[in-house]
This record gives sequence, C-alpha cells and structure tokens, in this order.
Amino acid sequence: MAINVLLLGAGGLAFALLGDSWWQLLNAAFLAIVFTQFAFIGHDAGHHQIYTSRRSNSVVGYAHGAVTGISFRWWVAKHNLHHANPNHEGDDPDLDIAALAFSRKQSENKTGVYRWVTKYQGFLFFPLLLVEAVMLRIASVDAVLRREVKRPVMEAVLLVVPLAGFLTALFTVLSPGLAVLFIVVHQGLMGVYLGSCFAPNHKGMPILTREEKVDHLRKQVLTSRNVSGGRWVDVLLGGLNYQIEHHLFPHMPRVNLRRAQPVVQSFCERHGVPYMQAGLFASYAMVLRHLHDAGAALRRPPALANAASES
Repeated sequence: MAINVLLLGAGGLAFALLGDSWWQLLNAAFLAIVFTQFAFIGHDAGHHQIYTSRRSNSVVGYAHGAVTGISFRWWVAKHNLHHANPNHEGDDPDLDIAALAFSRKQSENKTGVYRWVTKYQGFLFFPLLLVEAVMLRIASVDAVLRREVKRPVMEAVLLVVPLAGFLTALFTVLSPGLAVLFIVVHQGLMGVYLGSCFAPNHKGMPILTREEKVDHLRKQVLTSRNVSGGRWVDVLLGGLNYQIEHHLFPHMPRVNLRRAQPVVQSFCERHGVPYMQAGLFASYAMVLRHLHDAGAALRRPPALANAASES
C-alpha cells in the first residue's frame, strides 16, 4: 500500500511538472496501472485479507474505492455472490454480461447489437475491456442512487469528491482536448488491465448449472484456473493468479497464496480433482477460444443453423 501511494504521488508530481504537454498521455497510462493496483488492494480489503479487524479492512476498502471510482460495498456484495457460486449459470453475476456469452446456450438469447457483438466476441473481447472501468463507475453510481449499499451518502461523497478533484485538475492544467484524451487513455487502459487480470481466472472453465451438485472443493477448483509464473506475475495480477487457492481460502492474505499453492495442488492430485494451471498468454488463448466457440452458432449461415437446431 505504501508503494502504491508513492507511485500515485509520483504520477501527481509528474502531472504538475509536465503541464499542458502530450507527454501527459504516458502519465495517464502509468496512472492507469497505479489505479488498478489500488483496486487489487480494495479487493483484498473486501475479503478481509489485510487486517484481523473488519473495521480496518473496511476503512482501507472505502479509501481505495474512492481512488478507483468503484463503490466498495456494491462491489463486495457482487463479488461475494461470485465466490459463492463461481461459473454457475443464473447464480454467478460475472456470467451475466449483456455484451458477452459464455456458452452457446447464452448466445442464443442475445438480440440486437448484443447478438452481433457475441457473434465476434472472440475478436472483440479485449477492445470491449476499454470501457470496463467506466462501466464499473456507472454501476457504482447506480447502486448508490438506488441505495443498494449500506452507507449511500458516504459512498456518494467518496465517489463524487475524488472524481471532481480529478476532473478539476485535468481541465485546469490541460487544454480541453488533451484533458479528454487523458481520461480516455487512463480509463481505457485501466479497464483493459482490470479485465485482463480477472478474465483468465474462470473464463473457459466448466460452467455448472443449478442442477449440478458438487461439493465445495470441486465447486471452487473445477471452475477456476491458476496463472503460473514468477513473482512478477504475482505483482502484475495482484495475487489473482492463485485463483484456486483464493477461492478455497478467500480470507487468506495474498502473500500466503504462493505458499498454499503446492499444498492445494498436491491434495487435488491425490484425490483425483482436476487442477488447471497455465501460463499467462496460454490462459488468454483459452479464454479467447472459449468465447469464439460460444458464439459459433451465430456465425453459421441461417440454413445450417436451422438444420443444426433441428438435428
């Protein structure tokens, strides 16, 4: 957390020193990385991974939510539903995305522009992530306005005040056009970074229906994928690369996930539970292949699609 604060301060200092310069777009990219690292800490706080005190974790979560523009309590409620039933149709909110289908069955229900997007979602996935950070902000504001969070007034202040300060600084120091470009680069790259860290965890792994009953171990392990690599992957993905261990022990501090990994893998091997682990780029390839396959039926000529459905 201290390193993240220092990096944020460095970005702020660079912003002040550069002034109305096109070099600010590089600073926007740098700050997109820093903001995503703040989001990782917010994730850890939401799982009570940092402190033994619930209050201390909440304070950190609210503070990091204010920086990233994400409602802490809205995100925690949504994320808890995901952890309870990962990759479960009808129960996992991370499978309920209007522009994407994660199974051929889901793709059949898409209409309008969403149907076209689903048709080519394997190619459009990373471009779509450019709006992910903005969509998280919009969903946060919507949850606060609907009073779906525990302290809506406080969360509203935490969302509005930092954003107002951010926009005021941009449009005071930069020309209007450059300020807009700064926002586009910053929010776009933050969305891509966030989505690229969460996507390898479950996408392309088995999707379970409500009728399929499995024990807790298999529910969490069969639907999750680890991303292998050195400590640079740990930092890059904020510990989310140990997704299996994180799902089995969601309160475990991030630093211990690396130590738990060989223990969990060995246990799964002894008990015949498939344990999926792949490199970073291999996991992205699995995700894209899965998305492309999920939209396959929409790419068939109408006559072939009808024949396939009749058969």
